[in-house]
Amino acid sequence: MALDGLVISNIVYEIKKLMLAGKIDKIYQPESDEIILQIRGNGANYRLLLNSNSNYPRSHITNIQRKNPLSPPMFCMLLRKHLSGGKLIDVVQPDFERIIEFHIENINELGDLTVKKLIIEIMGRHSNIILTDEKNCILDSVIRVSKDKSSVREVLPGKIYQRPPSQDKINPLSLEEADFVTQLKGNKGTKLQQTIYKTFTGISPLVASEICHRANIDASAYLEELRDEDLKRLSKVMNGIFKQVKANLFQPQIIYDPHTGEPVEFSSIDLSQFTGYAKKYYDSVSEAIEDYYKVKDRLSRIKEKSRNIHKIIQNNLERCYKKKEIQIRQLQEVSDCDYLRVFGELITSNIYSISKGMTSFTTVNFYDENMTELTIPLDPVLTPAQNAQYYFNKYNKAKRTKNAVQEQLKRVNEEISYLESLLSSLEASTDIEDIEDIKKELQEEGYIKNKKGKSSNEKVKSKPLHFKSAKGFDIYVGKNNRQNDELTLHSAPTDLWLHTKDIPGSHVIIKTENKEVPEETLLLAAHLAAYYSKARNSSNVPVDYTLRKNVKKPRGAKPGMVIYENQKTLYITPDEIKIKQLISKSIQ
Repeated sequence: MALDGLVISNIVYEIKKLMLAGKIDKIYQPESDEIILQIRGNGANYRLLLNSNSNYPRSHITNIQRKNPLSPPMFCMLLRKHLSGGKLIDVVQPDFERIIEFHIENINELGDLTVKKLIIEIMGRHSNIILTDEKNCILDSVIRVSKDKSSVREVLPGKIYQRPPSQDKINPLSLEEADFVTQLKGNKGTKLQQTIYKTFTGISPLVASEICHRANIDASAYLEELRDEDLKRLSKVMNGIFKQVKANLFQPQIIYDPHTGEPVEFSSIDLSQFTGYAKKYYDSVSEAIEDYYKVKDRLSRIKEKSRNIHKIIQNNLERCYKKKEIQIRQLQEVSDCDYLRVFGELITSNIYSISKGMTSFTTVNFYDENMTELTIPLDPVLTPAQNAQYYFNKYNKAKRTKNAVQEQLKRVNEEISYLESLLSSLEASTDIEDIEDIKKELQEEGYIKNKKGKSSNEKVKSKPLHFKSAKGFDIYVGKNNRQNDELTLHSAPTDLWLHTKDIPGSHVIIKTENKEVPEETLLLAAHLAAYYSKARNSSNVPVDYTLRKNVKKPRGAKPGMVIYENQKTLYITPDEIKIKQLISKSIQ
């Protein structure tokens, strides 16, 4: 879910409590849409995150260390110029909107004390981070918005900052208990949940649904269908929630899916509507948001970083598919070329029966067990010997072409298998480092040109997935070809190696420590091999397993490509829920 007014109110309260009057020591911009302020307040150092990513915009205190670019972006340099050494004197949430204003006091170039505003608008794809001066004039923003992009308002340096349109919504913090229902009554013909979040600022569909649940009213009911006692309960519930908000009485929490263990929702009020779901309560709303978005933000970044790589791989795959089609057609054209040799042999055997100038001759085909008659076309300009030689030449050329095309087809099939393994690796990537590994591999294999001055011969930073079986066996899963090679070639000879049969996918290793592997552990590893392959959505996926000593890498083979022997095969239908439960318990 997106951050609503209640969560933002909780964030503002927490930031003011910990960082008000704090000094801004450092400013970073790890991503184009992300700012981090390092603030010293109340004797401690805090890192304040402002993120305007269209998928997961947010602002909160963070403990995650992010890698910064070697050269800071221009917006980062501007923030350092105006805000470094400044004091955070106020944090404001205007009109309970999804906006946070950080008021920062600092001395300008003329030696005067001024107050700048760093504003984050948490508005989905319209999210932005904006810096204004003491006169509310925009100095710059993460995203510049001209008239071409928005007819509603411009966000450009030199323009006066205006807040996004409120859509005539009402601030619920400004209302008395009796006023909630009064404001709703004008909305007939709309379902109750929708009426609530479209009437008041800061209320998300999730909170509107929670209000209906607490009041024991169907969220899909229409306002005109409600009785007076329903409206009284509704008014009482809404008043109670916003009394808590005014008093800064929050209950930060995350709701988890009981089957997959994945986070489903988070909130700053207790969500009673999720019956049977697991809940985790937090003392800090920042910790709750960080835990919730940790996975989602990483996956979003991975998807963004892998988009160009996916396109490069896909383009090369399409080229290979077209090449393969042409080669198959060529192979079909020359596959049945023995008749040319037979023609030449029959002409040679009957050379004294043929005269120059003949256009064809008929003879018994003694190469056919039925001894059928065969008519052979002749070139009247050529002698019988020259006609025979003509067919022999055509036969030899067709044979050479056939051998060459078969070799080319073998190579293109190997390339297709390799490129498909890279696509499978992209899907299995869980870190930015995994994407970087794949990119370096593509550079090394010549699919991406190396930029001058940059070396691709860096050490592998990413690590394979690591699981522990119920019996205590370590199981490792390679997420890309470099990891696959590292795992396979550096494991003990007595370890067990698993891979999907003739299907691109991860190499899986069970560390046996010279012990017998229980069937339960073997099945678990086979399940992982099937899931982390191109066949993850298929049933009865064949998974081969053998001792690692039976796995060899041919000389000159591409990364991740191996041959193996003495294997046995298991058939597995991947269970996504089971795998996600395993991932949540995996060893990082």
